[in-house]
Amino acid sequence: MKDKFTYMTTASLPGLISSLAVPTIISMLITAFYNMADTYFVGKINTQATAAVGIAFSVMAIIQALGFFFGHGSGNYISRKLGAKDTGNAERMASTGFFCALLAGGCVTFFGLLFLTPIARILGSTPTILPYSERYLGITLLGAPFMAASLVLNNQMRFQGNALYAMVGITLGAVLNVGLDPLLIFTCGMGIQGAAIATVCSQICSFFLLLMMERRGNNIRIRWRNFTPTLPMLKEIVQGGTPSLCRQGLGSLATICLNVSAGAFGDAAIAGMSIVTRICMFINSFIIGFGQGYQPVCGFNYGAGLYRRVREGFWFCVRFGTLFLLVCAVLGYIFAPEIVELFRKGDPMVTQVGTNALRWQLISLPLSAWIMLCNMMLQTIRRPIPATILAASRQGLFFIPFIWLLPIWLGLQGVEMSQALADVCSALLAIPLAGKVLREMKAKSNS
Repeated sequence: MKDKFTYMTTASLPGLISSLAVPTIISMLITAFYNMADTYFVGKINTQATAAVGIAFSVMAIIQALGFFFGHGSGNYISRKLGAKDTGNAERMASTGFFCALLAGGCVTFFGLLFLTPIARILGSTPTILPYSERYLGITLLGAPFMAASLVLNNQMRFQGNALYAMVGITLGAVLNVGLDPLLIFTCGMGIQGAAIATVCSQICSFFLLLMMERRGNNIRIRWRNFTPTLPMLKEIVQGGTPSLCRQGLGSLATICLNVSAGAFGDAAIAGMSIVTRICMFINSFIIGFGQGYQPVCGFNYGAGLYRRVREGFWFCVRFGTLFLLVCAVLGYIFAPEIVELFRKGDPMVTQVGTNALRWQLISLPLSAWIMLCNMMLQTIRRPIPATILAASRQGLFFIPFIWLLPIWLGLQGVEMSQALADVCSALLAIPLAGKVLREMKAKSNS
């Protein structure tokens, strides 16, 4: 731990952040890729099956919200305590966050299966999509405890500066999912149920692999005796994880609203918007991974009082991330129809909706680097109120009103352009929220 502290607080920032970000980026891209794999292979069945995967995505987002809530809530605390050389409390927090996530995931499975049909309808399933949604959700809900706990292990190792171990567990699980999808869907003739089984198997595999990786290197060990769900520990999780819960939870609510609004224009509209959501999630996963490589650096150095390094690392990530997204936006705008048709070829309506929506979102895509990195910095240095406001803005405060109001005035185009307008508003909101904190740290580093 002493060597880790020295490395995190003295190494060159571009090289340090990049070395921590690369395995995290790979983990995020592979996770996004195997989420896209279901959409790709299920798209070979029919439009209703493609839409059902989009319907189920909001439930997956809720499970992810719980995993990130406990993972970021505990991980932020762990990185600050390691920066302050307090390993005892860091060990207790690691076990507390893990077992709380396992329990929360079990609750999602129980209540999700108990109310499966009403949930599928609320999420936006039309009568023709409902049978597919029920079959897919009924199986994927079984993996909720493993998925939530895996996200905690992944984030805790990342906040300790050991993202490489987390990458191994996530990668092997994703590879399994991509391999099982065509085997179960087509070779075994299981259809959309095969895609769901492949997803659950990959989640269970990742869970046990991450448990194995957690016992390697200088990772903090998960032990039952360190499980201490005391009020101060839970308070730390709530304050550190609420921005993630808001961001992911509102993302789930936004997906529900999107599916309901798009459903007014037919199954093809839901399928097209579902494809675009997965594509943009895949692109943004690079920035999320890059930002997550910055977070342990931010936590360690903030805990050590090295505010100049926190600021310099932040601006390095913003510049690099914006440039990367700008390149992706230009290329994606040019080849938008071809990209959409990779997932559902042969349905002109799906292609038309997907192409228009993708181009709208690509216009505002470069702003995502600024929004996400401001949010991650505020969350890591324990500024819960501005972090939560910013986390809630992109898919909550701005997107949900837009997705309900714009289709009334603009029809289907209102559905397609809602996320782009929400991104612009969120980027503007981030300026005063993050600017105040950056100025405070600049003053402290100069004093």
